[in-house]
Amino acid sequence: MSPTRLFVPLALSLLAACATQPKQNVTVEKQSECPVNLHSGQNLILTLPSNPTTGYRWAIQDSAGGVLRALSPEVYSNPQDAGIVGSAGLSTWRFQSFAAGTGRLRLTYSQPWAPEVPAVETFDCAISVN
Repeated sequence: MSPTRLFVPLALSLLAACATQPKQNVTVEKQSECPVNLHSGQNLILTLPSNPTTGYRWAIQDSAGGVLRALSPEVYSNPQDAGIVGSAGLSTWRFQSFAAGTGRLRLTYSQPWAPEVPAVETFDCAISVN
């Protein structure tokens, strides 16, 4: 049997395996990208607009703890080209799916020292892990 006859089926099976692998990171930047379906082991990167200089902060109300685990705390970044003190930036969280099931990832944007004042924004996303 020639080596070419062995190579072709092997190459096709490798291509098929690569085509069925889900991407490792799923990024969500707005509510309209929900609900999110993940495979166990996939990472979810959530990025939301934020401006802590105004006193407003995102707070996690429900972390979908039965299906997601936090990989890092919130990381705030300010765009390099903004050049304006106090300009808005982005808050980013990283999670990893670890168990099959469903949950909700819910955050509110409010001033933490004023709990009686309703949140000015809410992010609510259904998470499903297979």
